[in-house]
Amino acid sequence: MDADSIDLDAFEDMVTQALTELPEWVQRAVAGIAIMVDDEPPADYHGRGLLLGQFHGVARTRIGGRVPGSLPDRIELYRVPILRVSQTPDDVAARVRKVLGHEIGHAFGIAETRLRELGWY
Repeated sequence: MDADSIDLDAFEDMVTQALTELPEWVQRAVAGIAIMVDDEPPADYHGRGLLLGQFHGVARTRIGGRVPGSLPDRIELYRVPILRVSQTPDDVAARVRKVLGHEIGHAFGIAETRLRELGWY
């Protein structure tokens, strides 16, 4: 089986598995964040490079937190780009863990440069 044969259900199962493998304190910290899967990034995304995931919300370290009435925080993982950079199902699962960890890092207020230094890119 190659990475391209992973359908949405199987991919979502990988995301669920990655979440269950997180340390318990991280699971508690992200319990209020919606974890979502979409096939592709938004059509209006024009950033550099291939977007594999994205955090939308207010970092846990930001003073004041979320504004009442604002949309809930969410992490989106993009299935098709992740499949593009993966060769095998094991590669996909590893990439899902890495992208999820990267976006959780943003939810905790860790900057992009620091995440890259830590190897969570």
